[in-house]
Amino acid sequence: MSRAQLALNVDNLEEAVTFYSKLFGTEPAKLKPGYANFAITEPPLKLVLLENPGEGGTLNHLGVEVESSAKVHEEIARLTGEGLFTDEEIGTTCCFATQDKVWVTGPAGEKWEVYTVLADSETFGSSTRLLADSEAVTEGGACCGTASSADPQDACC
Repeated sequence: MSRAQLALNVDNLEEAVTFYSKLFGTEPAKLKPGYANFAITEPPLKLVLLENPGEGGTLNHLGVEVESSAKVHEEIARLTGEGLFTDEEIGTTCCFATQDKVWVTGPAGEKWEVYTVLADSETFGSSTRLLADSEAVTEGGACCGTASSADPQDACC
């Protein structure tokens, strides 16, 4: 099973979770400080909410969740064959999960990931610390393009 992913920046996570729970008729599959995700059956969608005060209502990144690491590797080969630069992250920890993924950048600079979740994690990302305002910071950048990210290329999720 594959499904599209939409990752949104939100100003207030609690308010956004309440709204999207009502909109899609389901509770979050994962809810952590500054982060929530919904595994929506109909329409098939992985909705990720990232608390980034002052950035609410903006796109964080897009993605396609796939069923296996083998599919991620197939996509790496396919995208490379199409001449698209890929940034591979195999066995990375981000968004409270260990994942295999590949990133490409669209023509307007939008970030796309093709990923699979390997396991849940108790941390937002590798070497991550959560600040009092729920902002996640990693060494060398921020996971999922949080407001503290020095380089959006460091995005993950």
